[in-house]
Amino acid sequence: MLIAHRIALDPNNVQATYFARAAGTARSAYNWALAEWKRQYEAWKADPSLPKPSQQSLRRQLNAIKREQFPWMLEVTKNAPQMAIIQLGQAFQNFFAGRARYPQFRKKGVHDRFTLTNDQFDIDGCRIRIPHLGWVRMRESLRFAGKLMSATVSRVADRWFVSITVDTPDTSHLPKAENQGAAGVDLGVSALATLSTGETIPGPKPHKALLDRLRRLSRSLSRKQKGSANRKKARARLAKLHARIANIRSDALHKLTTNLTRRFHTICIENLNVRGMMKNRHLARSIADMGFFEFRRQLEYKAAMRGGVVVVADRFFASSKTCSACGHKLDDLPLSVREWTCPDCGSIHDRDANAAINLKKVAESSVGGCQPFQRHADCSVTACGEAGSGLGRTLKTKPASAKQEVSFIPV
Repeated sequence: MLIAHRIALDPNNVQATYFARAAGTARSAYNWALAEWKRQYEAWKADPSLPKPSQQSLRRQLNAIKREQFPWMLEVTKNAPQMAIIQLGQAFQNFFAGRARYPQFRKKGVHDRFTLTNDQFDIDGCRIRIPHLGWVRMRESLRFAGKLMSATVSRVADRWFVSITVDTPDTSHLPKAENQGAAGVDLGVSALATLSTGETIPGPKPHKALLDRLRRLSRSLSRKQKGSANRKKARARLAKLHARIANIRSDALHKLTTNLTRRFHTICIENLNVRGMMKNRHLARSIADMGFFEFRRQLEYKAAMRGGVVVVADRFFASSKTCSACGHKLDDLPLSVREWTCPDCGSIHDRDANAAINLKKVAESSVGGCQPFQRHADCSVTACGEAGSGLGRTLKTKPASAKQEVSFIPV
């Protein structure tokens, strides 16, 4: 299993300058290779007898001319230009497979980075050895044991980081979940998450909290003359503030997902249509400030490390409009209504808490016992054998029912 660990670096001025030069070399090699790829591809279309461009041929071509045309590339590690061209080849593979857009030229100061192969760097505690540079201090040691695959040095605002990829056969470095039962998690804007246990986790909303300062720095940057030293300083201050906003959001999401996966073995969340939700101009900023997709990504990989299960309810499952006490479903429930009373049983429901309880029932139905609403669960395990039923069915023909065994026994 490949796991990446990103660690903050503590370089001195000489080391930071080297990182910037290596990242600039990687960017120049990437842009040169992209331009050559386009030129050679157009030539191949005009004359099919010519060879098609590939990252292997472009790497050989660069090695043949860089001593004469790009001698400054020899001042940094050879991996900087070579890995950049390999990444360009991967970008074209993703483009032709329909997984990504056509590769674009890299810009200076935007995602500055360069990559090292596993034979070009060493790790010794809280140090990493970089070719042509020596040992650089890291803020912490590598957490995972296994074969080192690669290391990518990148810059975020005014800080440098190294992301070390490790091929580890052991993912049990985290203890198993405490197994406090199943839990439903309803994500929202007023509160980041509402649990079926009744807990409400408020979101930090860092963008909203720092919006005035963000506007002030943005205005300051726009007033600076292009190319001036003051504009460069203003841009660095704005980038630092954006990094701080992202760090606050990431810290809150990491703490929440770690707490959930540590406590619960089975967690159910909704398959939110975040792109569609962002079309609401009144809520788009607040939705983006919460980081719903990042929450799901972290929850899934942390649950897998702890032996837990994440169940994703179907996008059309009416978790908020369904009474968690009797199962009655309302025809309509506007977003402005935060509390409602069931017309059948008279139960009074908080909108988010009721949705979280219904999601918990979906989680319970995915591991054993015929529970209500289980047909709406978009998961790989169901209790009653109706794997192909519901709106989330992927098969064209509904399979026959089969007896299912309980795959999870509470301890």
